[in-house]
This record gives sequence, structure tokens and C-alpha cells, in this order.
Amino acid sequence: MSGFHQGRCSAKSMLVATTFVLLVSLQFRSAGATTFTVGDTSGWTFSFNQNWTNGKKFKAGDILVFNYDPSLHNVVVVDENGYNSCSSSPSSKTYATGKDKVKLSKGRNYFICGIPGHCDGGLKIAVDAS
Repeated sequence: MSGFHQGRCSAKSMLVATTFVLLVSLQFRSAGATTFTVGDTSGWTFSFNQNWTNGKKFKAGDILVFNYDPSLHNVVVVDENGYNSCSSSPSSKTYATGKDKVKLSKGRNYFICGIPGHCDGGLKIAVDAS
């Protein structure tokens, strides 16, 4: 009879352990997003280095933080054509707080400064997220 109880206890322990592992793995999945500050300490300015993405691995769901003076710049999410032509459309999402947090989508993500002349001056970035 004691072997039977031991089996039930083991099954209960196994269920508790499995539940714990599941909860911990779910927590790590939701905490898996990485936050990147665009331009590091220089921020989203004309001193921004276009090679800032080099050596970084971005995933869908990661967060880009754009820090800048909102009286001088903004951030506009554009498509490839908008990126190449430095233009946005009326439907383009524009951020203008100076401390914008943007979640990356899978694939290539394009951002420009929508202030006339700023994108042409190099204030734009393309980020690939896996």
C-alpha cells in the first residue's frame, strides 16, 4: 500500500514541477524582448551613426527607443520606398515625444526623421528583425 501512496506523491510532485517549469519558461518568453537605444548615448540626432545596427541581433518584438529633442526631430515609420525617397505618406505612423518606444515587426523596419531635409541629411535607419 505504501508503494501506491508514493506513486501518487511522485505524480503530484511531477505535476508541481512541470507547472513551475512552464510558468518560468512563459515568464522568460515574455521577458525575451530586448530594448535598444537608437544611437546609444548620442541618440536620434545628426551625429547618429548609420552603422549603429552593426553587430546587433534584432528580433520581432524587440523595442527601439528613439531619444531626441522633439522640437528638432521626430520618428516616422515608413516602407522601403519612403526610406529610399525620404518621404512619408499620410498613413505613416509618426512619433514626436522625444522618448519614443517602437516595437519591431518581423522583417525589415524602416524609420526616418520626417522634418524636411533631415532624412536626406542621414537621419534614417533600416533594422532587420528575425
